[in-house]
Amino acid sequence: MLLANTTAIVYGGAGAIGAAVARAYAREGARVHLAGRTPATLEQVAGRIRRDGGAAHVASLDVLDQAAVEEHARAVAATRGIDICFNATSNDDVQGTPLVDLPFEDFMRPVTKSVTAHFNVATAVARHMMERRRGVILAMAGGREAIPRLGGSHVAWAALAGLCRQLAAELGPHGIRSAWLLSPGSPDHGGQADDTVTASLLLGRRPTYDEVANIAVFASSDWAATMTATELNFTAGAVVD
Repeated sequence: MLLANTTAIVYGGAGAIGAAVARAYAREGARVHLAGRTPATLEQVAGRIRRDGGAAHVASLDVLDQAAVEEHARAVAATRGIDICFNATSNDDVQGTPLVDLPFEDFMRPVTKSVTAHFNVATAVARHMMERRRGVILAMAGGREAIPRLGGSHVAWAALAGLCRQLAAELGPHGIRSAWLLSPGSPDHGGQADDTVTASLLLGRRPTYDEVANIAVFASSDWAATMTATELNFTAGAVVD
């Protein structure tokens, strides 16, 4: 198993991406800590992991509360350390409105929330990873596409990519990697807007949640031991490198 004897925290573990990543981590041998705002939904994910033979723990957590994030990281690290941090928290965005018609508060909300959340979780886990001189910090980010009416989300994703780069630069000497996953979304969302985007993809389809999770497993494993300050592009051709 690629992640045997590791400990992973998945922030936003009750969401579609977070839950898929958590299940994949557990399948590959990681002890998974699910953190989020809704304990009941987190427990559903944890219950499935346990039924499949994995180890999962649940914590109710507001990632915008820096003190609470720090306390949770300390508690997890006190058991068997922290090897992996995956941030899949949402950003409460407003989409569908042109920027010229969007109130500034609605534009800034996803930017502020995304950057604050990832700063809080990344720095909290990094302090413990530094002691062991190893660790991986991942986020869903990007922002290289040109897609209209995404509100502040596109700016938020680009800001997260910049934050991941700076984390990689500062934490690399301590043996810690930082990277981000760029996805065009999932076919499960549906809707006319999604159909239009999907038709433009070179592969003609979006990645599934399980495919996103498999990329996260790879990026978190020793198979990606020298990958840092980088973007894992699995946009099915939406972004061409």
